[in-house]
Amino acid sequence: QLQFVESGGGLVQPGGSLRLSCQSSGFTLDGYAIAWFRQAPGKEREGVSCISTNQDNTFYTNSVRGRFTISRDNAKNTVYLEMNSLEPEDTAVYYCAAERICRPLTYSASYYDTHFIYWGQGTQVTVSS
Repeated sequence: QLQFVESGGGLVQPGGSLRLSCQSSGFTLDGYAIAWFRQAPGKEREGVSCISTNQDNTFYTNSVRGRFTISRDNAKNTVYLEMNSLEPEDTAVYYCAAERICRPLTYSASYYDTHFIYWGQGTQVTVSS
């Protein structure tokens, strides 16, 4: 089955750090922009960050800019999300998915569901003391 496998989530205290990984299964990352999304309880899925195919461009939603860093290692078919200074509001299930180009991170969940592919099962991030 062609999909991403997310890992690295867990329980962390406010101010702590986590590094999420997103590894492709059954396909390579070549030619794809990769984005991270998250869905908090009772909320729609939202865009968090995106990295372009050639890694020249990275994008972040306002609430995580300066705290999160996205990167990719095409040789390992893996994309990472380094998350620092975590806040309780970052609690969510984090997913990654692929598109030909990065899209604005302010679009609706239904847009992402339609245009992004290879969705994984997600990894839970809980920020709590």
